[in-house]
Amino acid sequence: MDAIQVNDLTKRYGGFKAVDHISFSVVEGEIFGFLGPNGSGKSTTIRMLTGIVKPDEGTAAIMGHDIVKDSIRARESIGFVPEMANAYVELTAWRNLMFMGDLYGIPRSERERRASDLLKRFGLYERRDNQVRGFSKGMRQRLLLCMALINDPPVLILDEPTSGLDVESSRLIKEVIRELNRAGTTVFLTTHNIEDASQLCERVAIINRGVIIAVDRPEALRQAGSALYCIEVSFSRSVDERELSDIPSVREVMKFGDKLRLYVDDIDMAITSIVDYARIHNMKILALTTLAPSLEDIFVRLTHKTGAE
Repeated sequence: MDAIQVNDLTKRYGGFKAVDHISFSVVEGEIFGFLGPNGSGKSTTIRMLTGIVKPDEGTAAIMGHDIVKDSIRARESIGFVPEMANAYVELTAWRNLMFMGDLYGIPRSERERRASDLLKRFGLYERRDNQVRGFSKGMRQRLLLCMALINDPPVLILDEPTSGLDVESSRLIKEVIRELNRAGTTVFLTTHNIEDASQLCERVAIINRGVIIAVDRPEALRQAGSALYCIEVSFSRSVDERELSDIPSVREVMKFGDKLRLYVDDIDMAITSIVDYARIHNMKILALTTLAPSLEDIFVRLTHKTGAE
């Protein structure tokens, strides 16, 4: 069964379509990335999936429960960590979890057991009786994950889970996401960090201007962007970038420090031409590397293309 099923989901604000008839599915047990620039429709999609706003057209279901017709069961099936959320800072970590568990109607003894397990898993158990006011951003983010998981949901929705975190906290959050997924939790996450998506997600959807422009595995998207292959080269002395632009099959030249990156149509032809160029100008090639397109390259290319339209 699909953990999340979306069909022609649409949301308008006046005459503006924030989300325009999008369709996708998230397989039960996978980590699914939802990527897009600011204003692309990511947040509006999440608000519809979590029941904060109602769609104007289309349908969506969480674990088979329609988000409009069976909204209570749909909400009970998810744990949600919004990007701008915060725990109650005047309460302790323990009281925050007890309060959240009470909202879900979880019996007290079960609440206490789950809270203890979660706080230990996220490294917060020793601070359970401290007010959240004194927690760092990374600690608060971990506590928010605990609160989202207190009802043991099959689907976890995370909006920018590592945004603004230090390297250590970000690494911990990503490892917890992997651990939860290995235990069977389906994870749906939005992120601006393309590297996070590449490391975590089995599939990603890219949305721009309210329209989904690609859904695939990260590696498949890279292969589809074969035209973005490039050559990175460093010469023994400075060269005129305009001269390299005239080399056959080179479409664009960009400078990165003491290296030049050449985006090409034919790698073999370009390498032969670069070697000839160095020989004619009596230069040595200090380094030459071919680079496959990153997920970020694909993201920028696709969103720029649809933005131009």
